[in-house]
Amino acid sequence: MDDKCIMENILLTTKGICDLYMHGTIESATPNVHTAMNTALSDSLCMQENIYKKMSAKGWYPSEKAEQQKIQQVKNKFSAQ
Repeated sequence: MDDKCIMENILLTTKGICDLYMHGTIESATPNVHTAMNTALSDSLCMQENIYKKMSAKGWYPSEKAEQQKIQQVKNKFSAQ
């Protein structure tokens, strides 16, 4: 397993953890549980961002800028509703 594959697996796992913490925060029954879940979510989102930045810097998570025309089309579509 190469470094890129390892980082992809770590990123996917971290995203899954963020999803679990988000639902835990939303569904928490007490303020203490809510605070604990929300703190864990925030920490996990920071980890996810750092992993993404490292992958992006190595060219392992390429992204493209959206064309202005496509952005405008989406804006028009949703503003008409």
